[in-house]
Amino acid sequence: MSTVAMGEYTFAARDTAAHFAQPLLYVGWDEHMMFAAPLAVPLSLATRFDEVVNQVLPALYGQHPEFANIVWSKVQWFRSADMFTPRMQGTLAENGFGHKSVLRFRTPGLEGLHGSCG
Repeated sequence: MSTVAMGEYTFAARDTAAHFAQPLLYVGWDEHMMFAAPLAVPLSLATRFDEVVNQVLPALYGQHPEFANIVWSKVQWFRSADMFTPRMQGTLAENGFGHKSVLRFRTPGLEGLHGSCG
């Protein structure tokens, strides 16, 4: 269900890329609820995708007990809800990301902390 405005907005949006030093990329690791929501990361769209994998993701999720067990060749990548195959040497922009885009990844065989509580 989407949100519907009850009236017309008569002011400029404050969350456009022009108001940020760097674009925001939302990053989420599916099924890993130790991180309750995607993380908002200020990141240049000129950043190569392999740099995201090798530097950004370890900084964000490296302390999770399953992170070291990720088989990167089996990771499923999503641009918002759409599965895609990233060009690892391509930039975020070349891989179709912009300000406030969502990058999600799923790690088959690693299911987070399911069943560990209650």
